Amino acid sequence: MLVKINSCVKYVIALHCFIISEFSFSQSEKVNGFIEVFNEFPRQEKNLRKWDAPVIADLDQDGYLDLLINDHGYAVQVQWNNKGKFTKPYDIVMGDLHGISVGDFDSDGNLEIIMSRGGGSGSNARNSKIFKVTKDRQFIEMADFNEPLAMMRGRTVAFIDADNDGDLDLLNFAFPDATKQGKSENYIYENNGKGQLILHSTLPAIKMNGQKTLVTDFNGDNIFDIILYGNGPIKAYAGKGDLSFEDISLKLFPEKIENVTAIAEIDFDNDGDFDLFITRGKEFAIGETFFDKESKTFGFFTKRGKFQFEDLEVGDVLNVENFQSQWPNNDTYFIGEAAYNYKFEGETHSGKNIRLVNSDALGFPDNVDYSEKKGWYIGFVGNRKWRIAGFLWAPATGVVHGVENYPEGNHPEGLNDILLENTGNRFKNVTKEYGLANKEHTMAVSVADFDNNGFQDLLIIRRGNLIHQNESIIYLNSKDSRFVKLEKHNIISTELGAIGMAVETLDYNQDGNVDVVLGNERGKWHLFKNELVEAQDNKYLTVQVGHSKRGKVSPLGALVKIESCKNDQMLRVGSTGAAYSLGHNNFVHFGLGDCTSVKVKVIWTNGETETKRISTVNKKIKIGY
Repeated sequence: MLVKINSCVKYVIALHCFIISEFSFSQSEKVNGFIEVFNEFPRQEKNLRKWDAPVIADLDQDGYLDLLINDHGYAVQVQWNNKGKFTKPYDIVMGDLHGISVGDFDSDGNLEIIMSRGGGSGSNARNSKIFKVTKDRQFIEMADFNEPLAMMRGRTVAFIDADNDGDLDLLNFAFPDATKQGKSENYIYENNGKGQLILHSTLPAIKMNGQKTLVTDFNGDNIFDIILYGNGPIKAYAGKGDLSFEDISLKLFPEKIENVTAIAEIDFDNDGDFDLFITRGKEFAIGETFFDKESKTFGFFTKRGKFQFEDLEVGDVLNVENFQSQWPNNDTYFIGEAAYNYKFEGETHSGKNIRLVNSDALGFPDNVDYSEKKGWYIGFVGNRKWRIAGFLWAPATGVVHGVENYPEGNHPEGLNDILLENTGNRFKNVTKEYGLANKEHTMAVSVADFDNNGFQDLLIIRRGNLIHQNESIIYLNSKDSRFVKLEKHNIISTELGAIGMAVETLDYNQDGNVDVVLGNERGKWHLFKNELVEAQDNKYLTVQVGHSKRGKVSPLGALVKIESCKNDQMLRVGSTGAAYSLGHNNFVHFGLGDCTSVKVKVIWTNGETETKRISTVNKKIKIGY
């Protein structure tokens, strides 16, 4: 393997210099996995918080898919795709943003982006913002509707045609506000066809973080259904076609399913209905710690109250990597017996590397009332040991290097992800039969045909444990509909102190292979190029879905079906495993194996259809206008 030396980045903790570059391979070496690319994907070299999966859409409608990335509490940014090479992130709006959806809801030919704004834990309720994107890459903030969208602690937004009339309505769900006293904030807005979204109804109220949403069609009636999850058992609401929904959870699911972190629709057996893949896991507990004796690495997570870790034996110098503590305790650090205030230079939103020498941090204050003087307390307490304690509100994490020993913590056992097969009127748990039992804490999933064999595969994001690199899981779907784990695929988040969170798939360079964008919480964004040998050997077809010709209906939500050599497949425009957002990837990718004759049918949400027969594959075709 050859390495191009073109950049050098200091790793502060170890005081070493690493070479970061794309890899080039000699002819004798053939890649069979994914390669992280840097030249084609400039990024911020900061470890930042994230919110949900990146949103994929051809925002400027130039034929290449762009990215919307959300660094939580910092900004929503766009990375324009210039024919397979992304630009640097460009800020659209700053602040506390959550779910994102893209769609042409006013039918003017431009795409709109709706962004759900956070509510400051209930102290600053706000409504969602909408921007229009022009084809020359301008963002125009749109005025509120005549009746503004509801003020809320915003979480989930999704443009969907919930009444099958050809225009895009809106799901707009909030984290419950205690002042509402249990009143539902799961709002459903109807598009009146005149550029206004009008409040129509609500779904039943949910508790806590239960507004994570999958838009799907589980009963095959071509009316959108909704699955809610994130708090307690998952709930299924069957659409009636008039923007109203019926709770059929007890009829639909084979068991009570909890601790759900993400859900994606997948027709894994190509039988013409949508099955479900469900990731499950638990978040870190308050005060949870991790320790690797071999590497002498200690990691911690805490929030919401008083804490004190066991004293850490590290010697004269305390080195902390990717230390993250958000508002209101992002700048309150009290050092040594005197508890003098330590100030970071520059911004404090991203992860910081800290180096404290014992002579600058001698002792620890007596009888501290942490709850009165909130923040971090760090001091050298003798015998090579350091003490870290305090009182915090927001989640905080960090990695300490050079720790000699630490008590083994108690960690909850991992949970099984679940594959649910659609049997027509009920789902059946077939996880074990198809080789997907795993016992992990997993946080996200994306569905794509990575090897182009004509069957949809799974990419799953582990939660991780802060102190090790986080390797994703790929299950390739074989032709007998069993899944086989792909080893050494190289989709790895290398930064320590990051927590698994966000993933999406797209063919960013239009080479016919599906690539991966990954951004873990408190880490960096990554782009991985698909270099699977099987993907390059097999054939593919990309269907660019436009508006319908008669009704000029948006491609969002359109169903794309293909028949190829006795293998029928279907995918939906915009379908994603994101928890709070909905994409607008209208470049629908199908693997074909060795087949070269394909029949394509697109069904728009108002029932319009268009069919084409293709005899030459390994290309992109457009259906609609």
